[in-house]
Parts: sequence; C-alpha cells; structure tokens
Amino acid sequence: MEGDALSSVRLIALDVDGVMTDGRLTYGPDGVHVSFSARDGAGIMSAIGAGLEIALVSFRDFPAVRRRASDLGIDLLALGCDDKAEAVRRLASHLGLAMGQVLFMGDDDRDIPAIEISGIGACPADAHSRVRERCDIVSSLPGGCGAVREVIDMVLEAGSRGGD
Repeated sequence: MEGDALSSVRLIALDVDGVMTDGRLTYGPDGVHVSFSARDGAGIMSAIGAGLEIALVSFRDFPAVRRRASDLGIDLLALGCDDKAEAVRRLASHLGLAMGQVLFMGDDDRDIPAIEISGIGACPADAHSRVRERCDIVSSLPGGCGAVREVIDMVLEAGSRGGD
C-alpha cells in the first residue's frame, strides 16, 4: 500500500460484525452480546487523538455497539444501515472530505460497495475471499482480534494525523 494514499486518509469507516468483532453473535434473554478487542479500542482512541475521524457503519443496530462507540468517543454512526456505500458517501460529505480520503474496512459481501467507492479498502485476514481480492490492505489478523488496530497503525505511521 502506498504511503501517500494512507497519509491522505482522514476518515476511517468500520463495519462492526466481523471487523470490530469476531463475527459471533450470542443471543440471550437480555438481547445480543458481542465482544470487542481492547487492542482495537486503543487503536481507535489513538486515531481520534491524532485527529482522524472514525465512523461505525453496520447493517445491525445493537445497544452493545452504541455503548462501545460511546466508550471510545465515536460520534459518527450509521447503524441499521442497508446501503453502506451511501452511508459512507454521506459521512464523507458531512465532513467535507473527498472519497479518496476515506478508508473503509469490511469483511463480507455487504461491504464491497463501500470498499469500492472508498479511497482505500481494508479487511481482516478472515474476510470473505471476494472482499479480500478487492481490498488494498488485508490485515494479518482476524476480525475482533486486533485487525482494526493494525490498519489504524498503518495509517498513523504513514503520517495521517489530520492536518499535517
């Protein structure tokens, strides 16, 4: 991946299930439970601290995801979203960004349109093969196990600090 493309990133938009989580959904009497990686959370907080915008874009809208977003300081949410590409376009427009300044990270077929319209597409190591073949960055780690942190570190190391 070219450092110039990474250094232009100002918005990192993340799918949730299979990217920020390992994709497992546990159903119980109190609703759906998901687990998040502390490493990914630390990476997200580093990115926000460096001036990057972080957004969550997910087909599902679970209270646990809203809670995690709140805990991490993520205000940009497109949850319960059927058209992820349109959601990413709207987020970029809201922030005054060109699509070339957007990195979208997804793991399955619903994510492909958002990956294809973004300046950089990324995915975890265990993403579906159709997604991996379309991405500029394939993490060495699976979803929910530090893949988000790995990609964020690449962006930060490339100098994308929101106003270089």
